[in-house]
Amino acid sequence: MECYSVCTAASYLTKALDDFFRQTRNAARHREVIYVNWIGSQGERGDVFFFPYGAFVSWGLNFDEVKKIREEIRPFEETSLDPFEKDKIHFSINGKSSFKNDLISLADDNLLTKLAFSHGLAQSVKLGTFEIMIQSNFEKTKYLPEALAKHGRIPLSRKEIRRCMGILFLERSSINLHVNVLDTPEFFWEYPQYESIYQMTAVELDLQPRAKALNHQLDVMHDLFEMLGNELNHQHSSRLELAIIILIILEVALVFFHDILKLI
Repeated sequence: MECYSVCTAASYLTKALDDFFRQTRNAARHREVIYVNWIGSQGERGDVFFFPYGAFVSWGLNFDEVKKIREEIRPFEETSLDPFEKDKIHFSINGKSSFKNDLISLADDNLLTKLAFSHGLAQSVKLGTFEIMIQSNFEKTKYLPEALAKHGRIPLSRKEIRRCMGILFLERSSINLHVNVLDTPEFFWEYPQYESIYQMTAVELDLQPRAKALNHQLDVMHDLFEMLGNELNHQHSSRLELAIIILIILEVALVFFHDILKLI
């Protein structure tokens, strides 16, 4: 059977989404997670967990149904992702919970067991969107430090530098705002017996090493932001110096011509 973890937005309007599902489907809410017993258009049945940070995990539904889920929740998305990020794994129920080589084995069909796995799966796909965002940013800006090292300056106007700084700031702020979703969920304070499943999932998906790498990349992004700020200040100082030099030249020229006029 198929399990999809999907990130479609920066976040969901959780209360509105919960109200919508309670009116249209068999739904329940635990803390910030919305559970829906999903029945597809062809009678397919599956379990879907929606997380407030713009991700959901489906169990037992095919990808066509996952795309239909996305379209149904689109009105409740904040900062939608198109195309959305997704991961696919397979699962089975065989009496023992495990996660290895992209295959989840469930001890039973218990919803709390699925939710424990889903927390890690949702965090992983959310982390994937951060990784893509930062990688895209690096690809767009890697020429800047290279140009500075080679030519001693950045080949951008003041307006372009400000624009680049604005983009960097927005992306870095967006990631910092949501990076706490990678913490151990509060669900496991209430159900500590399921935390081992979450930890197993976190290890299999390399959540901690990836989160550590993400923090390092954020530091690099911060350094780039500071470099652009310094370049902006340097350009401003250079303009001031040039203006002062021009004023001095004009003053000397005026004095010179004034002295010549006295001699005539």
